[in-house]
Amino acid sequence: MAGWTSAPRPRWRVVDIVVASVLGVAGGFLFVAWNAGWEPISRALAFFPPASGLLVGVWLLPAVLGALVVRRPGAAVYTELVAATVSALVGNQWGFATVWYGLLEGLGPEVVFALLLYRRWGLPTALLAGAAAGVVVGLLDSFVYYPEFSAAYKLVYTGLTTVSGVVIAGLGGWLLTRALAATGALAPLASGRDAERV
Repeated sequence: MAGWTSAPRPRWRVVDIVVASVLGVAGGFLFVAWNAGWEPISRALAFFPPASGLLVGVWLLPAVLGALVVRRPGAAVYTELVAATVSALVGNQWGFATVWYGLLEGLGPEVVFALLLYRRWGLPTALLAGAAAGVVVGLLDSFVYYPEFSAAYKLVYTGLTTVSGVVIAGLGGWLLTRALAATGALAPLASGRDAERV
């Protein structure tokens, strides 16, 4: 399954929009739960502030998952943006900034899928997409939320957000796609048909 490929299909169908929206909304409620636990969990890592970067991958998951499942140009941005909007509407400690953060977090993996011409959907692609999302959020956080970090801390923080993006968003998104495909829920989509051939 690591070499999943398919020809690009630029036009979105209704089923693509519905599935991406459902994944985005589900991701939004995942964000809500993670937002609630953020303060106590990150406080436990306060002995080394950049270590909180290991936790951000959860916020990057919808982008990679949405693209792997729907396989349409823009799916990473759309799914992440829907999740971020749900999180902002429910309410969180970061307010409306969550929305434009979601847009930029979705752009990271979207660029990876675009560079691969929306043809490769295997594990290496998923890991690379997760890494791209991690780099984006690492750079954003370093300058928006942690300007007091030294250059070394910012470098470490961005490295850890990248690791988190690879493991949670990349590997996690790929495993979730496989799990969803195994249930038959993705049968109308190319990701589901690939699973049937494996």
